[in-house]
Amino acid sequence: MISRFFRLAENNTSVRTEALAGVTTFLTMAYIILVNPGILSQAGMPAAAVVVATCLAAGIGSILMGVIANYPIALAPGMGLNAYFTYTVVLGMGLPWQTALGAVFISGAAFLIMTLAGLRQLIVAAIPRPLFASIAAGIGLFIAFIGLKNAGIVVAHPATTVALGDLTSPAALVALLGLAVIALLQVWNVRAAILIGIVVASALGWLLGLVAFKPEPIDPAALTATLFKADIPAALGLGPNGKGLSIGLVEILFVFLFVDLFDNLGTLVAVSKRAGLVRPDGSIPRLNRIFVADSLATMIGAGAGTSTTVSYIESAAGVSAGGRTGLTAVVTGLLFLLAIAFAPFASAIPAAATAPALILVGALMMAPLAEADWTDPQVAIPAFLTLIMIPLTFSIANGLAMGVISFAILKLVRPRPAVVPVEGLLGRKVLGVSFGDLFLYALAALCIARFVWLGGE
Repeated sequence: MISRFFRLAENNTSVRTEALAGVTTFLTMAYIILVNPGILSQAGMPAAAVVVATCLAAGIGSILMGVIANYPIALAPGMGLNAYFTYTVVLGMGLPWQTALGAVFISGAAFLIMTLAGLRQLIVAAIPRPLFASIAAGIGLFIAFIGLKNAGIVVAHPATTVALGDLTSPAALVALLGLAVIALLQVWNVRAAILIGIVVASALGWLLGLVAFKPEPIDPAALTATLFKADIPAALGLGPNGKGLSIGLVEILFVFLFVDLFDNLGTLVAVSKRAGLVRPDGSIPRLNRIFVADSLATMIGAGAGTSTTVSYIESAAGVSAGGRTGLTAVVTGLLFLLAIAFAPFASAIPAAATAPALILVGALMMAPLAEADWTDPQVAIPAFLTLIMIPLTFSIANGLAMGVISFAILKLVRPRPAVVPVEGLLGRKVLGVSFGDLFLYALAALCIARFVWLGGE
């Protein structure tokens, strides 16, 4: 029955191969169980509850991907978006984490509606692929910077803005040890390199007194601290906690939605190519099913109490181990659900121990930059502005806006065809301009209006 449902014979694989691939994927991305609570707890969310929510979002999301789309792609709360959730939305804008969760839920619902309505084609046609790559890399620099900051390796400086911290401090020593362990293990192709590095760094952190851990019994009820706490009305500016729908709230929804979309497109292309699932014409089979699974996972994750759930590039590790169908994702999801038992141990992981994971995951996110043609100014300028503005302004939204505006201006001066040809209504033109280009120009106008509004504030 399993073989028929997942079409194992058709994909030249077996239950054993898919199971081993699922375990491999889990080991490469299990670090998120420890890293995500470390980031979201800084927004005031209970760490133990976030561990359970992370495992639920990753477990259910991965199983949905396997069952609905039959792809070997695992999902979990996304790196970068969890940092945006904490540092920009909650700490930067001063919104309660419950409101931020409401925005995550709404973005997932909007993603689902857009997928069912076919609007995804318009977005893909309007925005160039190199911009997708620079967004992913910019987020990588963003989370690496956060990791360096959390470890005290990079500190604030009144004259130079940033400077090198005290590398002999306990936090820096813990982070540097973890960085060395993870780097060496990755060079040796150890699948669980990041997870092992976090554990080793945590052990040193305990010895240096960075954390006071008091073991507690396993309590699944810990999830109740975040379960169904998403304040959807407040995210829309309504209800007793709402302050009216503002540009700030619209921006939050925009970032959660579009970064999720871009992240998924990049991951899908990379993993699908590795698995040999891309059609000869470059299209990806069952793409809408993939997006449906992703959007449902984001809504479930927000309901449980975590930031946006996305497809993980670490799924490529499972594909390299032979995974070709959704059974790989289902096995990964089941392992995440079993990991809920480790929720009480979240508080035993110091921030300095998870910092190396942020730094090295950020490094791995640089790979998409190879997709951009850096010799073409029309591509290089928007891609670079996106890349550099995300970490330097501590905002994914700013980088995305700068990239869209600059690309739209350059395309207006020198028109060029869309990266992905669009047929039907979306391919029609008004006064010689396609609907896809009109969408891009409208998006750029909104981004300009946002900067004007921020300047007024």
